[in-house]
Amino acid sequence: MKDNENRQKNLDWLSIQPIEYQISLFQDYAEIMKIIANNLMQEDISKKCGEHYSHDKEEAGRYNRWGYNPGSIKIGSEKIPIDVPRYYDLDKRKTSNADVYGKIKEQESLTNEKMRSILLGLSQKDYGNIARTMAESFGLSQSTISRRFIEESSEELKKFEERDLGNYDFVALMIDGKYLAKEQAVIALGITITGEKLVLGFIQTTSENTEAVKGLLKNLLERNLKFTEGLLCVLDGSKGLRKAVKEVFANFCIIQRCQWHKRENVVSYLNEKDKLIYRARLQAAYSEPLYEEAKRKLIEILNDLFKVNRSAANSLQEGLEETLTIQRLGLTVELGKSLSTTNCIENLNSRIGTYLRKIKHWKSPEMLARWVTMSFLEIEPRLRRINNYQQLNLLRCALKTELKIEHTMVA
Repeated sequence: MKDNENRQKNLDWLSIQPIEYQISLFQDYAEIMKIIANNLMQEDISKKCGEHYSHDKEEAGRYNRWGYNPGSIKIGSEKIPIDVPRYYDLDKRKTSNADVYGKIKEQESLTNEKMRSILLGLSQKDYGNIARTMAESFGLSQSTISRRFIEESSEELKKFEERDLGNYDFVALMIDGKYLAKEQAVIALGITITGEKLVLGFIQTTSENTEAVKGLLKNLLERNLKFTEGLLCVLDGSKGLRKAVKEVFANFCIIQRCQWHKRENVVSYLNEKDKLIYRARLQAAYSEPLYEEAKRKLIEILNDLFKVNRSAANSLQEGLEETLTIQRLGLTVELGKSLSTTNCIENLNSRIGTYLRKIKHWKSPEMLARWVTMSFLEIEPRLRRINNYQQLNLLRCALKTELKIEHTMVA
C-alpha cells in the first residue's frame, strides 16, 4: 500500500514539471529504465556481498562479487543490452547472476507468457488457479491478466484485419468453414508463389452462403489481394463457396474441388462392404497423374455406381470435372499432394480447434474474433511451405494459359 502511495506521489510530482522536462524523460525512457535496472542489480549485489572493499558482509562473507555477464532487458518491444553483475556462493561453490535480474526477466515476460497460456486453451477457471499461484510474486490478479489479454488481442485483431495483402504474390486460395463452440467461421488461406501459407481473413456466419463469403472475398480485395495473374481456388463441395468465388474473381480463377471430400461424400451413401471397394477405386482414380486416365476410371466407377446406389452416383457426377483440375493442368506429380485437396486449410482448422477447445461459448462476436485471430497468429509462423513449392511457377504458367491471361516476358 505504501509503495503505491509513493508511486502516486512520484507521478503527481512528474505531472507538474515543465513539459520540456517530461518530453526529455519520454525520449530517454529506455536509458532511464536501463539505469534503474542497473541500480537494482547493484543494490542486490551489495546486500549480499557488501559494498566494494568493505569487510562488513552478510552471512560471514559467504558471497563474493564475481564480475559481469552480458544480459538484456526488454523495454516495450526492444531488447536493451546490459551488464549483469554476478556473485560467487562459497557454500554452494557456484556463480549466479544478481537475483533481481531473474525477477526482472520474469516480470517482463509475464504478460506474453500469460497471453500464450490463455491462447493454448486454458479455461478462465484453470487460468485463475495459475494466476493466483503467481499473484504473490507479481501482484497480478486474474482480472488484470484478462484485461491485458483483451487489450493485446484487440490490438492484434485490428492489425490482422488491416494487413496489406498487396505485399504478397498469391497463386492459390483455399476457403473452408470451421465450427467453434457452436459458431461457424469461414476462413480463407492464401498460398504464395514461393509456397508460404498465409491466413487472409475470416467471417462469422451461420453457413457457407454465397453473400457472406462474397463479403469476405471483397474485403480481401479492399486489402489489395492480387488475383489478375490467376488463382487456383481449392474448395470443398459447397455450392455457396463456389458461386462466391466465381462471382468475385470472375475469369481469373479456376476451381479445384477437393478430391478427399468428393470421395468421402460418394461413399457415405454406400453400405460398409461397398464403402471399402469404392473408396479404394476412387483413390486409385484420383492418384492417376494423367487427366485422360483419371477421368476414364472415374467414368467407369460412375457407371458401376448407377447399378449400386443412385445417390452415390449422382454425388460423383456432380462437379466431377472440377475434381480433376490439377490433372487437367498436368501438375498431379508436382503439386497434386498439396493442391488437389483442402488438407492445408483442414490442418489449420484442426490446430485452431486445439487452441480453442476449452471454450464452450462466446460472450460476444468480438470475443470470437479476438481469440480466433490470436490463434491464427500463434499458428501461422509454424505453417510449413507446401510440398514441392519450387514448382509453383508451373502452376502460374498453367493458370495463365488456361485462363488466357497474357504471359509477362522476363528479360
